[in-house]
Amino acid sequence: MKYQNRLKAISLATALFLTTDVFSQAAKHVILISIDGFRPDFYLDKSWPAPNLQALMKGGSYAKGVRCIFPSVTYPSHTTLITGTFPAKHGITYNLMPDDQRKYVWTTESKKIKAETLWQAVRKAGLKSASVSWPVSVGAEIDYNLPEIWSETNMADRKSAISAYATPKGLLEEMEQYAIGNVPGEDLNLSSLAMDENNSRMAAYMIVKYKPNFLSFHIAGVDGAEHKEGRTGAGVVKAVASADHAVMNIIDAIAKAGLTDNTTIIITGDHGFLDINKTLSPNIWLKEIGIDSQVGAEEPVAKFQSAGGAAFFQLRDNKDLKTLARVRKKLAEIPDEYKQMFRIVERDELDKIGADPHAMFALAAAKGVYIQDSNTGNLVGPKKGGAHGYFPDVPEIQTGFIIAGAGVKNGVALDSIGLEDVAPTVSRLLGFTLSNPDGKAAMAFIK
Repeated sequence: MKYQNRLKAISLATALFLTTDVFSQAAKHVILISIDGFRPDFYLDKSWPAPNLQALMKGGSYAKGVRCIFPSVTYPSHTTLITGTFPAKHGITYNLMPDDQRKYVWTTESKKIKAETLWQAVRKAGLKSASVSWPVSVGAEIDYNLPEIWSETNMADRKSAISAYATPKGLLEEMEQYAIGNVPGEDLNLSSLAMDENNSRMAAYMIVKYKPNFLSFHIAGVDGAEHKEGRTGAGVVKAVASADHAVMNIIDAIAKAGLTDNTTIIITGDHGFLDINKTLSPNIWLKEIGIDSQVGAEEPVAKFQSAGGAAFFQLRDNKDLKTLARVRKKLAEIPDEYKQMFRIVERDELDKIGADPHAMFALAAAKGVYIQDSNTGNLVGPKKGGAHGYFPDVPEIQTGFIIAGAGVKNGVALDSIGLEDVAPTVSRLLGFTLSNPDGKAAMAFIK
């Protein structure tokens, strides 16, 4: 009996050792940087002005592409980055979602996220977190938080809103005193690339002063340039250079703080970009068969909710099979020239990619096509610039991934990982697990 008890004790000790080994802390600090509209060619192609990104890739490891979610838009994607789950689980299915008054607004409050976030897991592990300009982070369980938010009456005014929703109170004012100065409001919004610079200086200040175990930081300027000019153009080049400089500020802060040897840096994004040349307004087809898709005091009987490179067909009552049959009949009868502008993504395929569980089906736009909500005007029209939202099987919509620093192998290049794998990779580096993620840690990168 004593021998058996001894064996049990040895087995228990071995199990604890293995558990500790598997989930040991590979890094004391992880900096997760998302560059909005980040594309792999920014670091794979040396013609782009991104020496810091390219140096991190050379000194660490990377993926040649990251498969995105559907729709590949900013707020659902950033919520996947911070939870490791698909939209069907974390609940942020679109950028704009209805509030209590059925008004469609940008979803900024973290309490609407249904899955565990990295911020919550960090706090549960007894560690410290910080964040700058991360989507859907208002009110999040973050020790030092400057959320992405703007005034309800003036989207150009982010400064007053950031101040109001900062954690702790007075954090933005501390930044103005020690990191960025008393900058004008336009230097903290999308009107100029100064936003990238100032946000990076605030993130850098947090690293030096507060030394968070986990910091999330969103760089927004590249996305705006690509929307305006498409995948190439002078503005895109400048925005990439600006994002790269923001990354340099973070690298510099890590060194100043004396944290280089025990910090991991992850650079990723939310989506890539496609050039566009035309618009499609499928809600006009609904109007042609007597369905008004306009959102009012309540949801319309049916509508296509657009997301750039996609549109999701929604019924007010999912049991309304008569309306569904009418819409499917209409789509079957449209001319081939319009059918070539999209493909229908059925419910089983939406389930596999974890997309909006309430949509009956979706339209995945062909390259060059931008789908919009309008139910008036021309069905098809011209449009220039760039867009995202496309189905993940479009190569150009992939985002990028670079990982370097503590606990990271050098020289590993994977063809692809999933966007949902990023958060589990962060948690693995910091030595804890997330609750029920859809993704898995990219162990090929970790020592």
